[in-house]
Amino acid sequence: MWAKKRSIQLLALAVIASALFAVGRADAITPLPTPAPGSSSYGLEATKKQPAPTTGAVITVPGNGATFSTTPITVSGICPSDLLVQVYNNGVMAGSTICKNGSFSLQISLYSGQNELSALVYDSLDQVGPATNAVTVTYNNTNFSSFGSLVTLTSNYGRRAANPGSTLSWPLLLSGGNGPYAFSIDWGDGSPNQLKSQAIAGVVNIEHVYSKAGIYNLTVQVTDVNGSSAFIQLVAIANGQASTVENAATTGKDTTTVTRVLWIPALVGFIMAPIAFVLGRRSELVSLRHKLEKDAAAYKEL
Repeated sequence: MWAKKRSIQLLALAVIASALFAVGRADAITPLPTPAPGSSSYGLEATKKQPAPTTGAVITVPGNGATFSTTPITVSGICPSDLLVQVYNNGVMAGSTICKNGSFSLQISLYSGQNELSALVYDSLDQVGPATNAVTVTYNNTNFSSFGSLVTLTSNYGRRAANPGSTLSWPLLLSGGNGPYAFSIDWGDGSPNQLKSQAIAGVVNIEHVYSKAGIYNLTVQVTDVNGSSAFIQLVAIANGQASTVENAATTGKDTTTVTRVLWIPALVGFIMAPIAFVLGRRSELVSLRHKLEKDAAAYKEL
């Protein structure tokens, strides 16, 4: 009776050992699925606090008192690197760009008569830096009498962002001139210029979908029925790890440089983890087998 009971125990141990090894291999090779978020799931969002910029942007070109007969003009200066620079004309945002290597340069449209230009910097949290110098220039609009009121184009946003593959929408404010208006929009990613028409002045919404993460120079030009035009340059961002992208209209090609993560060490670890797990299970099985053989030898001695 005792011998029969002992045989049943040994058989049960062998069955358990086989099942343990099979389960171990399945667990090691097949990852557990990630559960989908349920109705009670919560998302977390955090904002990293940082001091506001302590250095502002300084306009060096054009010089104070300069006079122009054409528009747009180029505004350049010095600034803290990697911050957003927004140039204002008579208190209205006239364009924006990213400060690179301690300097900035962009084109803006002028109003007929006197224009007071200033520049402000903003960090990634939209904290503004200190105001610096203001430059006053004059635009002698020789076409004013024949074309009527001057066309102006501005926006409340110097920078807007969206995820790659999602629609980036941007509201612009069009005023002056006479409709209909024709828009030519360069999104800075090498895609063909987007053409758009607007019957009357007012809010104009433009949209685009970026395929790659990056920082892009967006330029918009509008022309009214009389040929009077306005220009604005802005900063569009496709979220993700990428360096600044130069305007494709200037460079002739997309110079996106994406930050690439070296996955080789992680991949090796991913491959070795199941192997180590299986080897560990096999070690357990060997130990269990030795125990079974020892018990069997003891049983024979009985």
